[in-house]
Amino acid sequence: QVQLEESGGGLVQAGDSLRLSCAASGRTFIASRHIAWFRQAPGKEREPVSAISRNYHTYYADSVRGRFSISRDNAKNTVYLQMNGLRPEDTAIYYCAHSAVSGGGDWARNWARTSEYDYWGQGTQVTVSS
Repeated sequence: QVQLEESGGGLVQAGDSLRLSCAASGRTFIASRHIAWFRQAPGKEREPVSAISRNYHTYYADSVRGRFSISRDNAKNTVYLQMNGLRPEDTAIYYCAHSAVSGGGDWARNWARTSEYDYWGQGTQVTVSS
């Protein structure tokens, strides 16, 4: 079992920044897996935000590229999502997810699919006011 816990969400104004954290615990250390962030706004489907491979390659949705930055600290078993220039449309619950595989090829092509992940956190709320 792997437990993921997100933190760092909150209520901010447009243009502000937040840093989300995803801390992992359990039998598997995240160093061997890829980790992603997804978000879900009320009434909408869960959508991909960003991901980082076990080899530190990063991936971003077009809507956040240039504003968000993902990083990982394997020694702390934690992945971060630095969010700058927040917009009201970024308002959502943000979830981190642990990849079901450790290989890179197929996952890199499919990183945005929820089916690539076997463990999810409970989410942290991000609300951006205009």
